[in-house]
Amino acid sequence: MLSIADSTSVFLIPGVTDMRKGIERLSTVVASMTTENIFSGAYFLFCSRNRKTVKILYWDRNGFCLWQKKLDKEKFWWPKDVEDVKNLEPYELRWILDGLDPTSIHGHQTLNYSSIF
Repeated sequence: MLSIADSTSVFLIPGVTDMRKGIERLSTVVASMTTENIFSGAYFLFCSRNRKTVKILYWDRNGFCLWQKKLDKEKFWWPKDVEDVKNLEPYELRWILDGLDPTSIHGHQTLNYSSIF
């Protein structure tokens, strides 16, 4: 699991993102959509078209890190409005990753598998 300090700034990039993009192209998206300092250690969140994959880009001391979570079932809550980057609290990021919709009380079901096949 991703460690999220309470002091971490979190920015959600609304709309859909091509998940084939890596660090270089995602950092370009951040630079074009916000005036936030990409080297500040803030987390920048992106979501796939089908809302099953989330990527988080952040600067860690001497290089960029790219973290990804892909759901087997269910979908992430994600705003479609692409007008502005959304500033989130760290606990809201935890909610999203845990499957909670910040606008409702429903979360994803827990899946327990014994084999990947």
